[in-house]
Amino acid sequence: MKKTKFLMMGFVFSLLLSCGSDDGDDSGDIPPTNNDVTYAKNVKGIIDSRCISCHSDPPSNGAPMGLTTYQSVRDAVISRDLIGQVESGAMPPSGSNLSTSQVNTIKEWKSGGYKP
Repeated sequence: MKKTKFLMMGFVFSLLLSCGSDDGDDSGDIPPTNNDVTYAKNVKGIIDSRCISCHSDPPSNGAPMGLTTYQSVRDAVISRDLIGQVESGAMPPSGSNLSTSQVNTIKEWKSGGYKP
C-alpha cells in the first residue's frame, strides 16, 4: 500500500512540474507536435523573430554571419555552436534569452537531421 501511495505521489509531482512555465517568452513559437521538426515550419520563425536584427544579410551590430537562409542556420548549428550560444544566454546579447521551448525546437531540428 505504501509503495502504491509513493508511486502516485511521484506521478502527481511529475505532472505538477511538467505544468510549470519557463522564464522565456514563447510568443511566436510554433511548438512541434511530433518529431518532424523542420526549418521552414519551426526554426525559421524563431530565427526571424529573435536573431535577424543582428544576423541579417549583411550582418549588423558586430554579428559574424547572417542567419537568413536554411544553409546559414544549419552551418551555424554545426560549426558555430549556435545551440550552445543560445543555451548559455550569450545570444542574443540583449533582450531576453530564447525560451527553453525555442532552444529545444532547434535541438530537435538538429537531431531530426536538419529537415528543410
